[in-house]
Amino acid sequence: MKFGVVIFPGSNCDEDIVHALRDILGQEVEKIWHKDHSLNGCDFIVLPGGFSFGDYLRSGAIARFSPIMEVVQQHAAAGGYVLGICNGFQILAEAGLVPGALLRNEGRLFICDNYYIKPEHNLSPITAGLDTATAYKIPIAHAEGRYYADEATLNELEANGQVLFRYCDMNADFTEGSNPNGSAGNIAAVCNRAGNVMGMMPHPERAASPLLNNTNGYALLSSLVKYAGEHAAV
Repeated sequence: MKFGVVIFPGSNCDEDIVHALRDILGQEVEKIWHKDHSLNGCDFIVLPGGFSFGDYLRSGAIARFSPIMEVVQQHAAAGGYVLGICNGFQILAEAGLVPGALLRNEGRLFICDNYYIKPEHNLSPITAGLDTATAYKIPIAHAEGRYYADEATLNELEANGQVLFRYCDMNADFTEGSNPNGSAGNIAAVCNRAGNVMGMMPHPERAASPLLNNTNGYALLSSLVKYAGEHAAV
């Protein structure tokens, strides 16, 4: 399994996810510049967090047109794995690779803090190895993280199991107070209908080492690595 981390102008969490995947989880990782036209043989593509193109217009709206995204879309259409974290999630939404949109936080402020999220099921790469009764403490850092979709799309997400994580409290209960940004249904992460493209606002790479005093993110990323390795194309 070879991971490719796409770097856009303004990406600032690329080294974090490279470190988590390569140095902590022992995976082969290659950095891919946004103007490249090839994934260089990478099996799993990660769009990292940051402020691509300064978050002008809408977050992810410009990055969505980078040359590499055409190749990422082809990779996703062929069943290849893609994960977008924070700004990466916004880019995926702008590109139509996952449903919905990420709007300004309900309080109109940038939020940087630890929040709890609960996996909905064990059917996706990033949730396969998790306890669905457990609240995982994962950092968030965003100003446009309020997940929105119309009622029909939300119903479809629920029916198809496309909600991956919801914000919750430390007891794994869904409450209004545990929702940091006003996301519909406390949604923190979703996937496409096929399940191979995943977008999440929380940053598991920022909670993947004992040095950070939090390894909850390691559980998410190790689940992803194990699942993807077991289901890799032969």
